[in-house]
Amino acid sequence: MKTHRFWLVALALATLLVTISPTAFGQKKDSKKKDSVTRSVKGLVTTEAEDPLPGAVVQLKNTRTLQVKSFIADSQGSYYFHGLDPATDYELKARYEEETSKARKVSSFDGRDEVIFNFQIKVKK
Repeated sequence: MKTHRFWLVALALATLLVTISPTAFGQKKDSKKKDSVTRSVKGLVTTEAEDPLPGAVVQLKNTRTLQVKSFIADSQGSYYFHGLDPATDYELKARYEEETSKARKVSSFDGRDEVIFNFQIKVKK
C-alpha cells in the first residue's frame, strides 16, 4: 500500500514539473518574439531647394542577397519600406530623371526599428 502511494505521489510530482512554465526554472522561452521584430526605412526625396520630387524612385538593396526593391515617391516626395530584417544591411539611393542621389547605408548594427533618410537630388532646370 505504501509503495502504491509512493508511485502516485511521484507521478503527481512529475506531472506538476512538466506543466510548470520553463521560465520558473530560469530557462528561456521560445525566442519567437525576437523573430517578429522588423525594421522600416522612410523619408523624403526633395530638390536642393527642398521641393518634393513626386515620382522619384527610391531603391533599397539587400547587400547580402543583392535583391532590390523600389518605391515611387508620392506627391509629397515620401517613400516607405517596411518589414525589413534588422539583421541585414541595406543600401538606399534615390533617382529622379537622370540624376541619382548619394547612396545611404542601413547597418545591422544600428538598433533603430525605424530609420529615416531624406534624399536631395540636384534637378536640372
